Amino acid sequence: MKHNILFAAIASLSLMACGGNEQIRVACVGDSITEGHGIKIQSRDDYPVVLNRILGDGYSVLNCGKSGATLQKKSDFPYWIFKECSNALALNADIVVIKLGTNDTKPQNWNADQFKIDYQLLIDTLRANGRNPQIFVCTPAPAFSHAWAIDDSTIVAGVIPIVTELAKVNHLEIIDLHTALADKQEYFKVDGIHPDEPGAAYMAEIIAKAIKKD
Repeated sequence: MKHNILFAAIASLSLMACGGNEQIRVACVGDSITEGHGIKIQSRDDYPVVLNRILGDGYSVLNCGKSGATLQKKSDFPYWIFKECSNALALNADIVVIKLGTNDTKPQNWNADQFKIDYQLLIDTLRANGRNPQIFVCTPAPAFSHAWAIDDSTIVAGVIPIVTELAKVNHLEIIDLHTALADKQEYFKVDGIHPDEPGAAYMAEIIAKAIKKD
């Protein structure tokens, strides 16, 4: 079913490109929070789908999230090797929203130097691909539990400073989801890591606001 939805989305985007009224293509790069883990009807309520509804007819958003994915190449589940990464590149997007780093905080994965190197490589790879998209980088959502050994202290002290630095160096807009969701623990009742439907909608509103402002 997911494959059918993906192919239909890409086919739809291809048809639009052939017509005279091309939509703005948005790729949402991320992990299980982007994919929609814990959300009962992902095709209706995950954050990229809600983002698509908020942005309206002038945009087309593709969910390129992969559960468990890390940004680092040398890790237990690198985003780079999955079809979702290939899909994000093949989309030739006008806008890319990156929300990775949560799974990188697991003890077996975390390496600050490598995280910085691979994050820059992802930015460079996206910029070298086709349209040189506008890239928005998100700080990870807060981790309100230690499920799967995810560590909020590493998000705060490790991931966020690197994401912030790279945003400045590369002249990218940063979307601070960690701060925006810090007092919204009620949205993470699934397991303390993944937002529920209202939480995904709240994330989508924040990201839509950043996109439309720009």
